[in-house]
Amino acid sequence: MARIPFVCGNWKLNKTPDEACALAQDLRARLDGAPGVEVGVCPPFVCIPAVAEALKGSTVSVGGQDIFWMEKGAYTGEVSGPMLVSAGCRYVIVGHSERRGRFAKPGPELAGDLMAVFGDNDTTVNRKALAALSAGLRPIICVGETLEERQAGRTEVVVEAQVRAGLAGVRPERAEEVVLAYEPVWAIGTGEKCDDEEANRVCGLVRRLLAQVWGPEKAQGIRVLYGGSVDAQNAPGLMRQSEVDGGLVGGKSLIADDFEKIVKAAQQGKGMG
Repeated sequence: MARIPFVCGNWKLNKTPDEACALAQDLRARLDGAPGVEVGVCPPFVCIPAVAEALKGSTVSVGGQDIFWMEKGAYTGEVSGPMLVSAGCRYVIVGHSERRGRFAKPGPELAGDLMAVFGDNDTTVNRKALAALSAGLRPIICVGETLEERQAGRTEVVVEAQVRAGLAGVRPERAEEVVLAYEPVWAIGTGEKCDDEEANRVCGLVRRLLAQVWGPEKAQGIRVLYGGSVDAQNAPGLMRQSEVDGGLVGGKSLIADDFEKIVKAAQQGKGMG
């Protein structure tokens, strides 16, 4: 089953609404209608309406960087699924390592108990994924191990636990609305590279887990992305891997020329460009 590759930019805590709108317009001019690949961007919450307006009518999707599992109530600072949909979102990132408090290189301002920074865990990630689907959003569920876990030989154990917990309660008929993203924490924002073959191996592990949860046929229709210092140089090798269906791109998604090159690498790597 052919899976259309998906390249999604996570803009993190960058860009004002005016700056985000300008970047979105640049990306639209470069990537609207790009054949054989889906493209998305996830700007900060305050930038979503401006970006959605700039991309309206284009093939570039908009997503949120997080979601709360309640639709409304006394939850200061949170954003719900219906709010994201109303603002123009199609996707939402769920369980990014930075939201889980699992930082590769925390700055000095984040010293101490990193889990207390944002506090996501397997239970809240699952609640957020279910809330996203309930609102009509497509969750991009992030999984991945820290350097310490990798060195201890626990990559498979950690990834399996995160995948199974994140998908708990998701009905099989909604399976293909879910996107998984393998993001080794040790390779996010560090400049460290995960070998193409290793990225493919772990993305393949994720797909085997999906087959156990929903069956082999369903698993073949679900996209598994790679994220972790993806750039124009390593994208071609990564996108040629059989189990890698695109990328969740951080810093390089803020540079239109680099992001365009990564998208083209996904097209060419899957023989769709």
